[in-house]
Amino acid sequence: MGGRSSRMAAPVVVNATAKHTATVIFLHGLGDTGHGWASAMAAIGSPHIKFICPTAQVMAVTLNAGFRMPSWFDLKSLDVDGPEDSSGIKRARDSIHTLIEEEVRAGIPHERILLGGFSQGGALALYSTFTHSKSLAGVVGLSCWLPLRDEFPQAAVGNTGAPILQCHGDCDPIVPYKFGQITSQIIKKFAGNIEFKTYRGMMHSSCDEEMADIRKFISQHLPPV
Repeated sequence: MGGRSSRMAAPVVVNATAKHTATVIFLHGLGDTGHGWASAMAAIGSPHIKFICPTAQVMAVTLNAGFRMPSWFDLKSLDVDGPEDSSGIKRARDSIHTLIEEEVRAGIPHERILLGGFSQGGALALYSTFTHSKSLAGVVGLSCWLPLRDEFPQAAVGNTGAPILQCHGDCDPIVPYKFGQITSQIIKKFAGNIEFKTYRGMMHSSCDEEMADIRKFISQHLPPV
C-alpha cells in the first residue's frame, strides 16, 4: 500500500439487489478482515439493504506481543479494568463516522444506517454509535464491550434512544460473558432501549440462533420503504 498504510483498505461491499434505501456497516474482530463477515451478512440481508464490511488497518497489537494484524485500535488488555488505547479508539471512531457520512452523501439518511460488529468491532460499533450526534437506525454488538466506559454517560452525545442488540455466549473464553453483562448494565443507565441476549454454550463466535436474532433486529429497524 506504500504511503497509504495509515488508511483503511477498501471495504468489502454487498450491494443491495433492489433499490438501495438502507445501509448496515459491520465491523470485524481482531485479526480478521471485512471478508470474514460479508457472506454471513449477505445471508441475513434484504434486497434494499447494502452491507459495508470495512477492513481495519494492520498494526502492532500489544495484547498479542506486538504481532501485526488488522486491528481497529491497539488492544492492551481484555481485563475489565485494563488500560485502553484512547487515541486509537477515537481515531477508529472517526473513520467509521466518515463511512456513515459517505452513505449520507450518497442519499441514505442517518436513520436508515445501522452499525454492528463482532468483538473488537462490536466495541467500536457501540462507541461510534453513542458518540455520533445524529440518530442512527440502531446498533448490534456481538461478544463485545463498551470501550472507554468511564467517559459515559457524558460521552454519549447521541443515540441514547436508539435500539441496541447486544449478544454474548455464556462460555466465551476471550471476552468473558461477565464483561458483556457489565457492559449491558452500564449502557442501560444512559441508553435504555437495549436487549441483551445470551447464547448457552457459545464461545467467542456466532451461531445460527444469534444470526436469526440479528436478521430479525435488522429487518425490524431497517424495513423496506
